[in-house]
Amino acid sequence: MATSPIEPQGDGRPDARAQLSGLIFAVILIDGEGRIAEVNHAAEDLLGTSASRLVGTLLTDRIGPLDPRVEARLIASDEALVARDLAIAVGEVQIRINLTASPLGGFAGWRVVTLSQIGHDEAAGTVGGEALLGAPAVLAHEIKNPLAAIRGAAQLAARKLPHADKKLARMITDEVDRIARLIDRMQQLGSTRTGPVDACNPHEAIRAAIATMRAAGSTLGEIEIREEFDPSLPPVLANRDALEQVLINLISNARDAALGPRGAGAESVVIVQTRFVSGLAFSAIRNGRAVPLPIEITISDNGPGIDPTLQGHVFEPFVSSKPSGQGLGLSLVRKLVRDMNGNVSHDRDPRAGLTHFRLHLPQA
Repeated sequence: MATSPIEPQGDGRPDARAQLSGLIFAVILIDGEGRIAEVNHAAEDLLGTSASRLVGTLLTDRIGPLDPRVEARLIASDEALVARDLAIAVGEVQIRINLTASPLGGFAGWRVVTLSQIGHDEAAGTVGGEALLGAPAVLAHEIKNPLAAIRGAAQLAARKLPHADKKLARMITDEVDRIARLIDRMQQLGSTRTGPVDACNPHEAIRAAIATMRAAGSTLGEIEIREEFDPSLPPVLANRDALEQVLINLISNARDAALGPRGAGAESVVIVQTRFVSGLAFSAIRNGRAVPLPIEITISDNGPGIDPTLQGHVFEPFVSSKPSGQGLGLSLVRKLVRDMNGNVSHDRDPRAGLTHFRLHLPQA
């Protein structure tokens, strides 16, 4: 799958190997002993290891330890298997996936295993919330007109009300403004317009995002922001304004998480790390072609982590763990990153006690 060059068939149609290489979920061929025989590019991405290192190793060693019931079914080579919302370990990181195992008729013991990460951005192009955001965006335009009329009426009423009652009029205008801001974000999510991309220094964008948050009175002073930059990192191909907005949202969320309950004596830390993903080119399927995403920006925090019930849904609209959260911030992050042909994902490192949000972006 990932071990030979892709060649079209004589009639120009992609052959089976080309089709498997283009899939956005991991496909792994295992033999009767449960050893990996072939993998596609998405499997390399998911497992964080090249095909040459994966072939010949036991699948259960790469993704274990598994739920004993799942492992028993996986070892039984003549049985099909479907497991949903399964926790697996990839290196020191735990992620949640859906897994299928399909026996190959006529090839005793051989199976094709598929792994798809739950909530992973690459699988979210046309499903769930994103496909449903067009309608709210249209409604938003119609709602803003009467909102403007309500705000104007409240301002006129404030001029005629006694001083003691003016606060009621201000409450109306404040609430109208809050709703208008929410609608603006809904319109951003539903927009199909993509801003222009150009060569961009990721470190300048990160520092500009932090500076913007400090200027806005953010509580960044209460936490340590640790920069772990690769000074040799090449420019990314991105929209500078969109990238800064993404970074502001992710760093803001990391700050809030780090300031949450962590136990006595724990210090609040947010780590912003950049690196070039060498040896393995992460990629996303955009417009029917693979786009390499070798530049990684990771925002980590030492907060308590994402509620397990929300882990597979954090990029969906109106999902939030904050009491007053609108649940649109990470949905907007996902849209802006996808507009730049990038990818965003999250994982938890329980040993280090860190939650990571990772951006993978194309090189300029």
